[in-house]
Amino acid sequence: MNDDASGSESRYRAPALEKGLQILELLARATTSLTMSQLSERLGRSKGEIFRMVQVLELLGYIVRRPGEEGYALTNKLFSLGMEQPPVRGLFEAAMPLMQNLAHKTQQSCHLAVPSREQIVVIARVDSPDEVGFAVRLGHRRPLHQSTSGRVLFAFQPPSIQKEWLEQLKEAYPDLDEAQFIADTQAIAKRGHALERSAFVSGITDVSSPIMIRKVPMAALTVPFVEKTDSPLRLEEVSSDLQRAAEDIGRALEFGHNAGGTPTGPISGKPSVSKAPNRRNNSTG
Repeated sequence: MNDDASGSESRYRAPALEKGLQILELLARATTSLTMSQLSERLGRSKGEIFRMVQVLELLGYIVRRPGEEGYALTNKLFSLGMEQPPVRGLFEAAMPLMQNLAHKTQQSCHLAVPSREQIVVIARVDSPDEVGFAVRLGHRRPLHQSTSGRVLFAFQPPSIQKEWLEQLKEAYPDLDEAQFIADTQAIAKRGHALERSAFVSGITDVSSPIMIRKVPMAALTVPFVEKTDSPLRLEEVSSDLQRAAEDIGRALEFGHNAGGTPTGPISGKPSVSKAPNRRNNSTG
C-alpha cells in the first residue's frame, strides 16, 4: 500500500507547476521585489530552471517588473482571484457597509485583515472621509506576530489552531520571541480587543477587534487611529465604535447582511477609496 501511494505521488507530480507556485509563494512573502538571481538563490534552482516560468507568469499578469526596478513583484491578480471565493466575498459584502459607517462616524480609516499562513493580508479598506487620515494598502501583508491585526487573530483562536500557527511562525521566523508573543496575545484575549501604539509609524494607535463567527475569529477589523486636534472623538470612543462594528459584521455574516444597518454610500465590487490630498498610505497592520 505504501509502495502504491509512493508511486501515485510520483506519477502525479507536475514539476513546471511546482516551480510556478514556488515563485508565487516566495514573492508573496517578500517585502521587496526580487531579481532573477535572488529568486534562483532563494529557491535553490538555477536561473535556467526558472527563467521560462518567470516569463510566463509575467505574460499572464501574475508578476510584474515595476518601472525603475529590476526585480519582480506580485500583481493583484491572485488577490482578485481569492476575493472571488464565496467565504471571502461574503465577508467583504457583509463588512463593507459597516466599515463605511464606521469611517463616516469616526472620521478614521479602517481595514479588514484575514490570516494567510503565518501572515495577515488586508482584503478591504475604507479611507477616512476627512482630509487627513492614514490608510493601509489593499493586499498588504505582514507577519502575524508583527501586526496588531495578526495578534488579534491569534489571540482568539482555539488552542489547537494557536499551536499550529505558532509552529508555522517559528519555522518562518526563527528569531520569534515566543514568550513575549504569547504574553501579548493573552493580554489581548483578556481585554477582548487590542489597543496598541504602532511599532512602525509614530503617532498611530492601532485599535483592533476580532470578527467572530461561532466563537472563532474570521477576520480582524482595525482602525489605525490618528489623533486630531479638531476631532470631537477620542480614542476610547473610536474603540467602542469599532468593537460594535466588528460585532455587527459577525452578526451580519451569521444572520444576513442587514444585521448592522445600512451603508452610508454605494456598495460596489471594490472598497471605497477617498481622494483626500493629505492622506498617508503607509502600512501598519
